[in-house]
Parts: sequence; structure tokens; C-alpha cells
Amino acid sequence: MAHVQQADAKPSIRVGAYAWYALFVFVLVYILNFIDRQILSILVGDIKRDLNVSDAQIGFLYGTAFAVFYALFGIPLGRLADSWYRGRLMAMGLALWSSMTAVSGFANSFGMLAAARIGVGIGEASASPAAYSMISDYFPKERRATALSIYSSGLYIGGGLSLPIGGYVVSRWTQAYPDPALAPLGLAGWQAAFIAVGVPGLLLALWVLSLHEPQRGASDGLPQPIVRPNAWGDFGRELAAILPPLTLLTAARLPGELGRNLAALAIVALAAAALMWLTGDIPQWAAYGLGVYAVFSWIQALKHRDPPTYRLIWGTPIVVAMAIAFGSISFVTYATSFWMPYYVEQTFYANALAPAVYLDGLTAKEEVGAILGWGGAFSAAVGVILGGYLSDLWRQRDPRGRLFVNMISAAGPIPLVAFMLTTTDLGTLYLVFPIVHMIASAWVGAAVATLQDVVLPRMRGTAGATYILGTTMVGLALGPYFAGKMSVLAADLSTGIFALYFMPPLTLLALWQVSRRIEWLEATKVERAREAGEAI
Repeated sequence: MAHVQQADAKPSIRVGAYAWYALFVFVLVYILNFIDRQILSILVGDIKRDLNVSDAQIGFLYGTAFAVFYALFGIPLGRLADSWYRGRLMAMGLALWSSMTAVSGFANSFGMLAAARIGVGIGEASASPAAYSMISDYFPKERRATALSIYSSGLYIGGGLSLPIGGYVVSRWTQAYPDPALAPLGLAGWQAAFIAVGVPGLLLALWVLSLHEPQRGASDGLPQPIVRPNAWGDFGRELAAILPPLTLLTAARLPGELGRNLAALAIVALAAAALMWLTGDIPQWAAYGLGVYAVFSWIQALKHRDPPTYRLIWGTPIVVAMAIAFGSISFVTYATSFWMPYYVEQTFYANALAPAVYLDGLTAKEEVGAILGWGGAFSAAVGVILGGYLSDLWRQRDPRGRLFVNMISAAGPIPLVAFMLTTTDLGTLYLVFPIVHMIASAWVGAAVATLQDVVLPRMRGTAGATYILGTTMVGLALGPYFAGKMSVLAADLSTGIFALYFMPPLTLLALWQVSRRIEWLEATKVERAREAGEAI
């Protein structure tokens, strides 16, 4: 009996030191990614004042302007990550988004800032598909959710650090130069903050270039070439499949698809026009409509160009439901984390430069940034790592384990957020905020790992891009705008944030349905890929 137990024991899973070193660099990249993305949150009041924009327009700048192009370019860049050097791709994107963040510091109109945010979105689209793919090759399946959760902690660390950094730069710059006309380059404090966080990324890009590529697929026993033939030619075709009006040329080359593409374009255009008329927010729905049509066009082309990948992701309705469900979680989390600092600043302080309540010598903006930023960064980083570790353990006992972690993370924060939006005690709000962040962050690594596990190794970049598509097009592009719009209509920001919470019940329903099929998805992926033509 003892001999049988020893034979059945699983060997210890060892991960090399270089894998952990590479993961550390990836975390740094993701931290900078979210500093550059999230710093807008602490700058809301200053930008509204100087550029004369509404909460709905701010939601567009933070969400839709960034998210649509992040999602659109994330798809072809995800495909490129499946066929080219992933470290080089990440470094190129890092250099681009850092440059565009710095350019944001010179914007003097809503349109200029929107254009810069689009550039940031395009650059950042390269990072996570490449990182997800490399991490999945550095770490075996049994450690993958933990590793991806550690990587995902950079999201929350960066988002948290953006608040104290932005608050400090704005306050100190404004105190030193009350009149921006007399400041260096005529910059206001919020413009200086964009430049301060943009420049360091150019140096980090050089570090990323030094990383060694892991063997693609080796951790799953399916080694494949790091670079596939004609990688950039395939990228160009993917770009043409998703970038209007080139989408029409691509559809025309696919048998019987041009008519469907034009019909989809007409439906999306009519829906976008109706929403523009209903809300008056033309940039929001023009950009979102463009994104929806582009995604449809890309899926249409993928079905013909790579049937196995299409079959395992978009051709499997339960996988599509999974990606949308993950996006619905980010619909709430993106919007809440973005609007909460501005809500606290407006509700509990006289103005941004008023004296701090708890931190002597600081301004209100600095205190909000420091307490929410540092508290949120630490607690969320702990939450996402613990969530990934728990999901790995739970999955070993139950194939649905990772999805259950997602469900807890989606529902758990609801009563705590309700408390924060109704309390009149600033100190208690500051104490509750990190707890909310810890619970609300636990889902990320488990979600990414779940999508990675239902595809073949060569499809991981595309699976990562699909995850990003859900979290951006459903979450980032709609959540912050929705809360901002509700705030405008109700003339109350707390009502706008409250309105987000119609979503979690729908999320839980979708994830429960996915949990009933997850074991089948993993067990049949090779068979289904073969049926679609995969040579494996």
C-alpha cells in the first residue's frame, strides 16, 4: 500500500529562477502600464476645470477613447504574440504608450487629450497578450494561475501608485506655479503629472528587450517554434481584418461574407446613431460602434483564416459567455476604482488644495491619492495573488474552482461599496476601501488562467487578447462612461456609482452556466481543434 501511494504521488513542480526574474520584469511593465492608464483618475477635477468637460466626457477619456483602440489593436497584436518575439513586441508597445502618455501632458483641448489617450491604448495593447503567453510558457499549468495573478498584481499596484504620484505632482506644481502661464513650458499641474509618469517607460523598454524568449508550448509538452513563418504578414492581414474600412476589402475576399459584413455594419451604425441621439454623446457611441463592428469583422475573418482557433474561442458559445462575464466584472471594478477618488475629494474636502484631514502638511488631493492609492495598491496586490493561489488550490479539487473565486470576487464587495457611498465618516471610508479592493481584485488571475487553459499553446496570445477584449469593450469602454453619465443625469456622483451594481447578478448567472461546462472545455480542446483542422 505504501508503495502504491508513493507511485501515485505527483512529482514536485519546480520553476527556474529565470522564470521568476522574467515575471518580476513583467510586473514592473504592468505597474507602469496602469500608472499611465489610471493617473487620469486623480486628475479629474483639474482636467474638468481647465478643459471644461463633463463627467460623461471624462468617462469617455478614461474608458472608451482608450479601451476601443486598446481592444482593436490588442487582437492583431495578440495574434502577433502567437507568432513572433513576444519580448520585442512588449518593448515596442511600452515605448509607444509611454511616449503618448508624455504627449498627453501637452494637450490643451478635449480632442487633443482624446487623441493621446487613443495612442496610449494602442501601445498598451501589446503588453498583456505577450506577457500572458510568455508566463504560460515559463510556468507549468499547476502554477500558472499563481504566476498570472502575481503579474496581474501590477495592475493594482500601478493603479494605486498613480494616485499618490499624480496627487503629489499636481499639488506641488500648482503650489509652485499658481499661474500656469509662468510655469515651465506653460504647463498646468495635471499636464506635468502626465509627463512625469510617461518618460520612465522609455528606459524600462530597454530592460524588456534583454529578456530571453521561453520555448513556446514546452511547459505543456507541446513545443512549437517561437517564430512562425510570415508573422508580420499575418499581422498585416489581421490588422486589415479589424481596421475599417480595410475590413470591407478583407470581407470581400472571403466567400459569402461581404453581404454579412455590410449587414452588420448597417445594424451597428443604426444602433450607434440611436444611442447618439438618445444621449447626445457622439464621440462615445461613434467610437464604441466602430469597435463593435471591427470586432465582428475580425471574428468573421478568423473563422476562415484559422478555423481551429475560431472553433475553440469564438465558435464555442460558452467561451464567449465566459469572456463577456469577465468583462462584466471589470465593468464595475474599473468604474468604481476610477470615480472613487474624485467622489472622496468632492464629498469630504473643501477643494483640492485644502489642508489634509489626517496627513499633516499635505493637501486634500495628496491625502486622497496617498491613502486610497497606497491602501488600494497593497490590498489589491495581496487580493489578486491570494485569489490566484486559492483558485489553483480549489481547481485541484474541483475543475470549477477558479470560476467560484471569480463569483466570490464579483459579489463580495457590493455591501462594502454601498457603505462607502452612504457613510459620512471619512476615516471609516478609508478603512473599508482596501478591503473592497482586496476582494474585488481576487478574480483576475483566475480568469486569465481559465481562458488560457481552454485553448492550445499556440492560441494563448489570441486567448489573452480575447480576455482583454471582454474587459475593455464590456468593462472599460462602458463602465466609467455609464457611471459618469448616470452622475450627470442624477446630478450626483454617488448615484452614478451605485447604478453600476445592476451588473453583478448577471455576472453570477453567466459564470454559473460556464462552471457547468468548464471540465468539458478543457478535456475536449485537442479533439475539437483536430476536428477543425489543427495538425496535432
